[in-house]
Amino acid sequence: MKISDLVEVNDSSASSRYDSRRVSMGHFIEDYIDGKVDINKDLLELLWEDKDDVFEFDYTKHHYKFFVTRMIPEVVIHSKKQDERIIRSHYDNQNDLFNWFLGDRMIYTSCYYTSEDETLEQAQDNKLDLIAHKMQLKAGEELLDIGCGWGTLIAHFAKYYDVNTTGVTIAEAGAEWARKQIKEYGAEDKAQVWVKDYRDIPKNKKYDKITCLEMAEHVGIKYFRKFMKQCYNLLKDDGIFYIQIAGLRERDNVFMKENREDLVWGLFMNEYIFSGADASMPLHWDLKQIEKAGFEVQSVENIGIHYSKTINAWYDNWMGNKEKVLEKYGERTFRIYEIFLAWSTVIAHNGGSTAYQIVCHKNTNDFNRARFIHESALCSGVDFKKNKVMA
Repeated sequence: MKISDLVEVNDSSASSRYDSRRVSMGHFIEDYIDGKVDINKDLLELLWEDKDDVFEFDYTKHHYKFFVTRMIPEVVIHSKKQDERIIRSHYDNQNDLFNWFLGDRMIYTSCYYTSEDETLEQAQDNKLDLIAHKMQLKAGEELLDIGCGWGTLIAHFAKYYDVNTTGVTIAEAGAEWARKQIKEYGAEDKAQVWVKDYRDIPKNKKYDKITCLEMAEHVGIKYFRKFMKQCYNLLKDDGIFYIQIAGLRERDNVFMKENREDLVWGLFMNEYIFSGADASMPLHWDLKQIEKAGFEVQSVENIGIHYSKTINAWYDNWMGNKEKVLEKYGERTFRIYEIFLAWSTVIAHNGGSTAYQIVCHKNTNDFNRARFIHESALCSGVDFKKNKVMA
């Protein structure tokens, strides 16, 4: 199999790249996004079946330019102004775009499958109920969700677990959707949303439970430990902190040839999808920052294969809504997200990226650790829906 067997070149300036058996993945991505080439099969199918035969995972001039001119400054700065600009440019005024791949639940984090044939919506509900079990969520408790997205978690916990929930997001469009969801769930007396930077969360209140699902990556390496300490200070002494975070494969030498696909994928993701989300790291790095902030880690579960299946479902949704996307956002946007969802499905399946569910509490002498004897923070074989207060 040669790359020329799989693509049709539309622009003569790119034709020489496709004369040999392989092409640099970086060049293919730019050519495909710009419409210089088309492919003659489904992109996810191409990546599953032909990726290692037709692509080289080396670094192009485009990668070096992006790394020096954008990625490094974003990693170093991470100011409120920068983070607000990045987040709002990505999320605001595009609720329909995200709905076209996230589906009805509007949850932009890995779900949890208990069987191969569950729908995306069922698996997202599983994830929410699993978190409630892992955190030993009880009626009447106060929960803070930092980076609440479109508000599904806070609405779900308020309705089904009788918990008072507060969500924090920097995206106005997400907050608007969240308020609509809260109303639809009949949870207006128990759930609320704040539009503010995580650094501006009031310090005068402590919470029974704190959740942070795949938002801490956006905090960045620079401020990650400080953010963990902020969560520690916002948590009651007997509270539980749940963090779900995307992670990367650890290697002795990340620049070895066999690791290049992970890095080339990471550069694409940082440039086109999650700018400034540089705190996706190997697990040991996360745990060190969490423990240095004063937490004791009660459990860690790798849900990478669930993430791959989640993103695969998002990809199917995206392809099913292709005409809607093209009509409103055009071919370029469609192709960027097509690459993101297809490639991320494969990367997560192969272990290049993953996600972890981490349950923590304050590491103090008088914390009641016996609570985990009868209610484990692990959930194998557990009916984690049993504590719902409503059907």
